[in-house]
Amino acid sequence: MAVISTPLTLPVLPLDDEVVLPGMVVPLDLSDSEVRAAVEAAQAAARSDGAGAGKPQVLLVPRIDGSYASIGVLGTVEQVGRLSDGDPGALIRGRGRVKVGAATSGPGAALWIEGISVDETVPDPLPGSVSELVKEYKALATDWLKKRGAWQVVDRVQQIEDVSALADNSGYSPYLSTAQKVELLETTDPVARLKMATLQLREHLAEQDVAESIAKDVQEGVDKQQREFLLRRQLEAVRKELRDLNGGGEDDESDDYRSRVEAADLPEKVREAALKEVEKLERSSDQSPEGSWIRTWLDTVLELPWNERTEDAYDIRGAQEVLDAEHAGLQDVKERIVEYLAVRKRRDDRGLGVVGGRRGGAVLALVGPPGVGKTSLGESVAHAMGRKFVRVALGGVRDEAEIRGHRRTYVGALPGRIVRAVKEAGSMNPVVLLDEIDKVGSDFRGDPAAALLEVLDPAQNHTFRDHYLEVELDLSDVVFLATANVLEAIPEALLDRMELVTLDGYTEDEKVVIARDHLLPRQLERAGLESGEVTIGDDALRKLAGEYTREAGVRNLERSIARLLRKVAAEHELGERELPFALGAEHLRKLIGRPHHVPESATDPAERRTAVPGVATGLAVTGAGGDVLFVEASLADPETGGAGLTLTGQLGDVMKESAQIALSYLRSHGAEFELPVGDLKDRGVHIHFPAGAVPKDGPSAGITMTTALASLLSGRQVRTDVAMTGEVSLTGRVLPIGGLKQKLLAAHRAGVTTVVIPKRNEADLDDVPAEVLEKLEVHPVTDVRQVLEIALSPAEVPVSAAA
Repeated sequence: MAVISTPLTLPVLPLDDEVVLPGMVVPLDLSDSEVRAAVEAAQAAARSDGAGAGKPQVLLVPRIDGSYASIGVLGTVEQVGRLSDGDPGALIRGRGRVKVGAATSGPGAALWIEGISVDETVPDPLPGSVSELVKEYKALATDWLKKRGAWQVVDRVQQIEDVSALADNSGYSPYLSTAQKVELLETTDPVARLKMATLQLREHLAEQDVAESIAKDVQEGVDKQQREFLLRRQLEAVRKELRDLNGGGEDDESDDYRSRVEAADLPEKVREAALKEVEKLERSSDQSPEGSWIRTWLDTVLELPWNERTEDAYDIRGAQEVLDAEHAGLQDVKERIVEYLAVRKRRDDRGLGVVGGRRGGAVLALVGPPGVGKTSLGESVAHAMGRKFVRVALGGVRDEAEIRGHRRTYVGALPGRIVRAVKEAGSMNPVVLLDEIDKVGSDFRGDPAAALLEVLDPAQNHTFRDHYLEVELDLSDVVFLATANVLEAIPEALLDRMELVTLDGYTEDEKVVIARDHLLPRQLERAGLESGEVTIGDDALRKLAGEYTREAGVRNLERSIARLLRKVAAEHELGERELPFALGAEHLRKLIGRPHHVPESATDPAERRTAVPGVATGLAVTGAGGDVLFVEASLADPETGGAGLTLTGQLGDVMKESAQIALSYLRSHGAEFELPVGDLKDRGVHIHFPAGAVPKDGPSAGITMTTALASLLSGRQVRTDVAMTGEVSLTGRVLPIGGLKQKLLAAHRAGVTTVVIPKRNEADLDDVPAEVLEKLEVHPVTDVRQVLEIALSPAEVPVSAAA
């Protein structure tokens, strides 16, 4: 390519933040002093050169931030006159590129510069690559001009054949920045300049396509919203007309679930799920069964107290007084509730009410025999905490859906009992009593106990999902109280999630207090009697508890009191008794008959069970609490039967093994106790546990069976006032057992005064009420020899005669 280099001396016309390329025609405002000075200097120079010199020439140089560009454009002043706004102006045409040189002097106030023309030429004909570049640029420029509606410019661009002129034509493009135009100006190679212009135009068209796509999407979204709004208004109008035709006068607001959902105070995810269901409802017809399912689901969601919580009563002393006033005894669970309230109060005081999305709920398992107040204790806990109370009966539940709800695809689907309990309570932090959790069963419909694992896990229940709701429900602030009679019937994984509180039954003194302060006033009201018309003395209540109703709880005691009051009320109505009436212990036999549970110590010595050798008194734990257990042993006549061991009384495998151990121990160590152990080889041994219809199992009757056999062989009776419990080993060691508190309470109720227990259970005596321990003589032992020394009475007949 040839370069034309012509020296020039021209006045400078600076362009602030503007660029003029060769071939462009631009109007300039002469009111600017620098522009006017340059034009006047050019005109003066043209006049001085003569009439044939041509049009006045100026050097158009871009000035960016006060600095001049290295390349300017030679411009000719085509015309001087008035602009469209009436201001003086000049029309200048760009001719070619000039390299800016050194400043020089010249006429007028303008700055004169020496420059050199630097325009390059392109060979003719054009190379193939340059021809393709020209075609691409023209195609892109035509596309851009058509989008702008500049149809008259399209033909002019198509007619440009010069590569340099075509590249410089992009100087009219408004999308180019000043820096991009300066770069085009300073690029002297026409082909490189055209490549640069083509790239800039292509990038602009790509950006324009993206902007048009976004604008189109936005416009479509706006149009869709407007169309949806219009259709909804039409749908509402159609439904209104249909209701009017059908004679329905329902309020539109009752069916407007959308407004109800938007007005409700719902968590964000629940709101999103509800709005999706509302959209389904609006698309479904009134005859569609899905519509009724959606309405039921929406009603359930809107009725749940998502953000309703009752304020806990942080009066710790007041809570303690409420629990003491409503329940006698039960110190363990009372202490646990007071501790829970104290910790909650301190957490709230320090802003730790919610940690990791979980609140400070509690899961307690109240395990104990029937009638000790487990269920009623739940109401007292709620009362003490100032919370709502809901009871959920789980006895006999066999369907997992009862806990987690049914899938909505089923006809008549409902949420589970947990969700219904929260809905019934009207708050998210009630006290929920899961009654009889040990009576939960399982069948082909699933295992409800497995479904309770998530409900009762403090680490998971803040995101509990009911199958019906299918949205997260926060149960972490709920206080769950589960009640059970038999600890072994609760699955181990479920029990591990609960804090165990054992209720072992009441002492006789506690029963008297409960009967006097709670049971009697309630039964007086039910019998239609005033509080002062019938009074029952403590002696009568004590005899009722000890001889008429031997139990761990107080249900039968309350029934006996009710029966007494009914008798008195009936006699008063018949005119046989005057009121008020003070009922004492001497009136019990006449009103409700003889006692059913007379202590062994109160019976005639000849009629006691232990009046003959071979009978010992043991202690056991049943589903109804602690109880005394008699063990009977006998030896068969050698002529009627062979040697061996016979066990009766519905015994489990563990208890049968304990009998074998007791027999083996006496066979190997009987000589030490001067027992005729030879009889054990030749004669059959029969051990029987009365109450044969009741299943029995466990190792704690080991020393009782050993004592019964030793009594039988020695002919020495077992002391009537002695009861015992403990596992026996083959070496004669007495091993620890469970349920000691319940067993000692049973011994106290039965009138036993001396109890033999394993030495390693001595620490469990701390849980036994002090008034019970005062009336019992407890002997901790480690060996069977100690048991026999305490339990067996002195021999009254020779050993041979007893055998």
